[in-house]
Amino acid sequence: MKLKRILQKHSGRGVSGSITVRHQGGRAKRFLRDIDFKRDKRDIWGKVVSIEYDPNRSADIALVVYEDGEKRYILAPNGLTIGQKVISSEVAPIEVGNSLPLSKIPVGTQIHNIEISRGKGGQMVKSAGSVAVLQGKEGGWVLVKLPSGEIRRFDPGAYATVGQIGRVDAKARNFGKAGRKRWMGIRPTVRGVAMHPAAHPHGGGEGRSSVGLKYPKTVYGKKAVGNTRTKNKYSNRLIVSRRKLGKHH
Repeated sequence: MKLKRILQKHSGRGVSGSITVRHQGGRAKRFLRDIDFKRDKRDIWGKVVSIEYDPNRSADIALVVYEDGEKRYILAPNGLTIGQKVISSEVAPIEVGNSLPLSKIPVGTQIHNIEISRGKGGQMVKSAGSVAVLQGKEGGWVLVKLPSGEIRRFDPGAYATVGQIGRVDAKARNFGKAGRKRWMGIRPTVRGVAMHPAAHPHGGGEGRSSVGLKYPKTVYGKKAVGNTRTKNKYSNRLIVSRRKLGKHH
């Protein structure tokens, strides 16, 4: 099975050819790497043979060769080294890169790539430098403190991987010049107040003007700051403690 294929470029356009995601276009040719977020190759040891750059994410990835010869990419946690062995198992040792059900991970352990739905694959804590901490176990749930500061309930049978994701200093990197962002497929972003009134709700006015509304809006007219969370979101019942809210809340 091939682990990477050419990633088609759509430049933010949908099936109708109109822009559905702004500020995309250009970009160098790149390959899509198939990442094993599920870690569903259970009870078989794998050896890390390389740690590679992936243009599709902020984190590095590690190429793992398993004892049966199969190769897979996984997210590379901080401290994972070439030659190290990793495993996904209910009885895996609590070591960086190993994947276990949350119920088998001790309280206080740093984790990443956490499943929300059992068996679906990791959906949370997957970007460079991010880490969650297993806070406790109560009432048939496992409590995890996420990078945002939010404390949330998870299914004890959901899998997570031990350790913090690598490239911890990724947020601090200096891109150097505008052209580098263009190579990455990111086009310039223009402020709404600098546009004409037909292009943005903030546009128009004489000279330097404020947004001139009760609250700032997106280009589509939706509320842009403050509490924009959906009232009946599925995860409301899973949140024990909300993240620390910013100055606009």
